[in-house]
Amino acid sequence: MTQDRAAALAVIAEQVRACKLCRLHENTTNGVPGAGDPHAEYMFIGEGPGFHEDQKGLPFVGRSGDYLESLLRLLNLKREQVFIANVVKHRPPENRDPMPDEIQACRAYLDQQIDVIDPLVIVTLGRFSMARYFPNGKITQIHGQAKYDERRAYYPLFHPAAVLRNPDLGKSMEADFRRLPEVLAKVKELRGKISPPTPEAPQPEEKPTQLKLF
Repeated sequence: MTQDRAAALAVIAEQVRACKLCRLHENTTNGVPGAGDPHAEYMFIGEGPGFHEDQKGLPFVGRSGDYLESLLRLLNLKREQVFIANVVKHRPPENRDPMPDEIQACRAYLDQQIDVIDPLVIVTLGRFSMARYFPNGKITQIHGQAKYDERRAYYPLFHPAAVLRNPDLGKSMEADFRRLPEVLAKVKELRGKISPPTPEAPQPEEKPTQLKLF
């Protein structure tokens, strides 16, 4: 039920806002748990909140967010129809890269969100979220190349901020984004082929045999 998923995500969000598992909560304004549709087919995972995200407590609300929304419009989607999160839930100082121990401290929150939403496609934005699913991958080599398992696809893309810094990446980013419906369709096909195990039919009870007296 939608209410059940929304309630579960709200609990995770409150835990994130109160979290002090690593140093990142220090000198920040808001935790940024993530936001979007509890039943989203697409889940986007970025790196970490920036200044504007820290101020509003929402992911991707600055220039990178505007660009991400423009990409979603290529697929006739709004941000309310997807779920957006980050590998770390508080802003790293001066927008530095998240450290390995900080990513690990936030990992359980992100894992729980994925379990609740059960997205069909996880879209990684940038190298830190990509490393969860492509530990030896290089974003310049594998962007736009999906990997599948029995539940979903993992689809690595450039981070929107990287494209804003280097507009030459824009054509590749748009082309990768336009392939997302194909990836989604393949996951739906794969899930359709996976049938739940058929329960064994109950065996009829044997009638007791009456002993003959003679």
